[in-house]
Parts: sequence; C-alpha cells; structure tokens
Amino acid sequence: MADPKGFMTHPRELPKRRPVDVRIRDWREVYEDFSKDSLEKQASRCMDCGIPFCHNGCPLGNLIPEWNDLVHRDEWRNAIERLHATNNFPEFTGRLCPAPCESACVLGINSDPVAIKRVEVEIIDRAFAEGWVTPQPPAVRTGRKVAVVGSGPAGLAAAQQLTRAGHDVVVYERADRPGGLLRYGIPEFKMEKAHLDRRLAQMRAEGTEFRCSVNIGADVTAEELRASYDAVVLAGGATAWRDLKVPGRELDGIHQAMEYLPPANKVQEGDIADSPISAKGKNVVVIGGGDTGADCIGTAVRQGALSITQLEIMPRPPETRPGSQPWPTYPMLFKMESAHEELVDLGGERAYAANTLEFVGDENGRVKALRVVDVRGPETGFEPIEGTEREIPAELVTLAMGFLGPQREGLLEQLGVDLDQRGNVVRDASYATSVDGVFVAGDMGRGQSLIVWAIAEGRSAAAAVDKWLTGHSALPAPIPPTARPLV
Repeated sequence: MADPKGFMTHPRELPKRRPVDVRIRDWREVYEDFSKDSLEKQASRCMDCGIPFCHNGCPLGNLIPEWNDLVHRDEWRNAIERLHATNNFPEFTGRLCPAPCESACVLGINSDPVAIKRVEVEIIDRAFAEGWVTPQPPAVRTGRKVAVVGSGPAGLAAAQQLTRAGHDVVVYERADRPGGLLRYGIPEFKMEKAHLDRRLAQMRAEGTEFRCSVNIGADVTAEELRASYDAVVLAGGATAWRDLKVPGRELDGIHQAMEYLPPANKVQEGDIADSPISAKGKNVVVIGGGDTGADCIGTAVRQGALSITQLEIMPRPPETRPGSQPWPTYPMLFKMESAHEELVDLGGERAYAANTLEFVGDENGRVKALRVVDVRGPETGFEPIEGTEREIPAELVTLAMGFLGPQREGLLEQLGVDLDQRGNVVRDASYATSVDGVFVAGDMGRGQSLIVWAIAEGRSAAAAVDKWLTGHSALPAPIPPTARPLV
C-alpha cells in the first residue's frame, strides 16, 4: 500500500457528468474527463486489506488492490497487465458493470468505498491511448476448430481465450455486426461503440474470425455446426424477453426494449437516418425500473420525447444499505443514473409500486394511455390500493422487464440439450452441456445476469473447452458455475 493514509486523507470522488442540457444534444458518453492526479488519489484510497473482500465481490477475481497500488505509484503499464490478467474487457466492465466489488469493499463498511470502476476504466483507456493493447496471437496452432455462437461479452471472452490457446475460432452472430447487447442493446451515451470496435480489431488480428448475419439453427443447422467443428460454445444470451399480458397489449406503439433500442443504435452506426420507433414529440412510458429501463429513458430523451414516465412494480429501494442486506452483499439501493437525471430535468416521473392494468387505445388501434394502480407488495402479492387508479398518457410504451432465458426454438431444440426448470441450458462444473462437445457460457446457462459474470463464464468455459480438446490447459482454471460471490 503506497499511501497508508490515503483512505483518510482523500474523499471518494468521481468524474462529473456533463450538464444535462449539453449532453442530451448528442449521443456521446456522459462523463467529463478525470485528471490523472485525481485518479491516482482515488487509487490511493485502497487499503490493501489483508482479506480483500472486493475479490469475492468480483466474479472475475480482479486483482483490485494490486492495480490500485500500481496506479497510485504511476506504474500504469504494469497496472494494465494485472488488470488484463483476469479481465479481457475492462473497458466494458468499467462502464457497464454495477460494481459488486465496490459493495464488497472493506472501506465501505463505515465510509465511501474505493472508486474501483473508475480506476479500472481509466487504466484501460490510457492503455489503448498509449498503444499498450496489442494483438496476442498464439505461438502455436493446435489445428482444432471451435465455434462460438453469440458475440456478446461471454462469447467474446471465450473466443479470445480459445484463440490465444491456439485453436481456430469462428464466432457466429445473427446480427449484422458483432457485439451482441454491447452493440445494439447498450446506447451510445453509455458506451461509445468505438470501445467495442477497437477490441474486435485486436481479436481479428489475433486470428478470431467473425461471421455475422448468420442465424445458427436456421441458416446453419445444429447438425451442420457440430459436423464442422471439434467443439461448440453456446453464448447466445437470455433473449426471451418478459412480456406484459394485460388488455390492450396488441395496440401499436407498445414495444419491447430490445425492439426499441437496436434501431436507435443503428442510427448512431450510420445505417439508417431515423429510427422507425421514435419518441420524438410523444408521451413515453417505460415499464421496468432496471438498467434497461434507464437506457430507454436516455434514448427517449435524446430523440425528443414530450414527457417520460418510468413505472416499477416494486417499492422504491432505500438509499442506504438496509439491515437485511449487510456488507459485503450487493444491496438493492435507489440509484440516480444519468438517464434519471435527464428524466427529472424533463419534468418526468419515476413511479414505484405501480402496476399496469390496461393499455388504452385510440380509434386507429394505437396506444394513447395506460391505466395503472398503486400496489402494496410484494409480500401481499401486489395488492391494489383502492382509489389510486389513474391514466397516464402514452403514445410510446417500452417494456424493460427483463428476460426469461434463452430462445429455445431453433438451435437449442436441434441440439437437444437439457434445460433446467427455468429454461436455461444445463451444464456441469466444466460448462459442458448434456451434448458431447457442446459447452455453454453466460446468460444462456446462467439466466439474465451481469456483464462481469458473462466475461467470467466465457473465460472459464474457454479453459474447460481447451482442456477437453487437448487434455490440458494453460488458460486460467475455470470457476465452476455454482461458485458465486456474496452478491
């Protein structure tokens, strides 16, 4: 620990967000630059605990005290080496992960935790700027061929690890560009796609091949895939979205979040001039209070929504850690994301403990309002509160209520892999499915989860595949799917 008093002399500090009235005029990331001096002070707050609980909070097992100390000592190149030792894509996790590591930070017991995410993202951004991130092609090729189905964080992590182990890896993606939800689910203001593209360029230079606009299970059958490759890694994510089956659901203007967000991202890619699903001049209601709901809010703001209301059926979370969620568990707290700041600035509302009863349509079959009611719960089964029924005007509704598991039709049905009671692909401790030579990583086997879990499982599945193909593996040993941190 370079500064044994750092946590006492420096308060927690994060970069400021650009002013709302400025940032909503573009789609760039919302944070202002953070000075090198400020970042090194934040890194110095790390106490280098004898038992670093941040390791337990992080599914990747990131060596957080080590690279905090290296940043404080101005040894940035060594810091990125330690960061890359456990995490293939810190530029993604540093921007998108909810940071269970910070919830597990020992300093957070009675003070503000170390700004771990900010240190992480600054390390990798500087590493790219300095040219320290270069391709790492394998010295020896094994001649074994592996197909990775899905190019989200789990698929990319598995593919990069397997390529570096010397295998010939092909990543299949049914969208027109690789990246999965990183590409078309995450808005530009949350992560500019240049960060994704530069990492994909590194992977291509290492030898990973990407084949896009290929729907495995339709364009290529499972039988054809297995016949062409020595092993298959399923990393297609949990894409079966949760719907809201109430009267009026069939009305025009009601869309799933993953119907609404991708075309907005395609506009930023330059593929189309305008999104076919736009919030411009409309009253917008976002149903779902999680990160995807926030993404819908920020997108609607930038498209020029007239008003925005966010509905969440659960009660408003507390602002401080409740006794039922003690340190070092990950607490469910009230969050004010950048999109929520923008919603407030627009005069919008975040309504908690509110249930949608009906979508109300106009004479043309388009949604014009929602009929909602306040509820008690969840202990009482979301019991309606008498006298709280009301209508909220809405010409655009987005459903951001999460996902129920992987798509079963097509590939999974053709493979005949076993599924658990929740519809996820069953796997053993080595990420192997019930079908020989077929492995699974990420949300397809785990269910909807965090990006950091996807990368951790992609890395682990790669090690298991490498050992299955060659009898041994120099890749980091896989973490069994049952091993979970205190989150």
